[in-house]
Amino acid sequence: MTSPLYLKPGDPIGEIILDRPDKRNALSIAMWAALPGLISEACARPDIKVLIIHGGPSGSFAAGADISEFSRIYDTRDRARDSGAVIAAALAAVENCRKPILSAIEGACVGGGVSLALATDFRIAASTARLGITPARLGLVYPPSDTRRLLAAVGESVAKDLLFTGRILPADDALSIGLVDRLAPDGAALDAARGLALQISARSQWSVQAIKRMIRGLQSGWHDDSDAAVDLFLDGFEHDDFREGEAAFLDKRTPDFKLR
Repeated sequence: MTSPLYLKPGDPIGEIILDRPDKRNALSIAMWAALPGLISEACARPDIKVLIIHGGPSGSFAAGADISEFSRIYDTRDRARDSGAVIAAALAAVENCRKPILSAIEGACVGGGVSLALATDFRIAASTARLGITPARLGLVYPPSDTRRLLAAVGESVAKDLLFTGRILPADDALSIGLVDRLAPDGAALDAARGLALQISARSQWSVQAIKRMIRGLQSGWHDDSDAAVDLFLDGFEHDDFREGEAAFLDKRTPDFKLR
């Protein structure tokens, strides 16, 4: 029996696939618990430069959390805290992965599906995708880290609109507010994500990963003159990828970057 969440290795692109078509890829607590291990495995594999998270052939990215579990995993305050911690750890693993992660969104991307997509570096949606954040429909509050990511993506006013109303957005509206980054034709979100992933994989992976650290550091409190930020900038001039990139430019050839 296929796992409802698994890693498909590849060179240079790895894919984490949600495979629960009977539930439109609704995210169970077991799926959330498995996600950090899959991220760690992908980070440890030298063949994988970029990751894509997608919903396979199901026609949906993720139609939210598995509400059938709620009476078990949220039935007491302590169990709700523990279950929330499992989900928060999964999303943190995605957000903090040193390698770039893209989400390819087809069909429904609701609730926890949006939380997962917001933790990735890029969100590419099919033109027929529909997205919404619906805790207010259930009498709940969006978790702190999910709310932080939403605010970073769309700003305060739009975040309040989405959370207060719980409305479901068509993909073009999601693009216009920054909830997704690019649109693709119906059924082509994964192909578009793979195309972008190949572009990223052709660049210096030292640079890509260091840029991701720089952005995360600046978002979390680094200043222009923070030692960590300045050191990260200066490290580039001492790295083999810079020497290779400079030589390739002068020789008018494609650089052969080594870091993976």
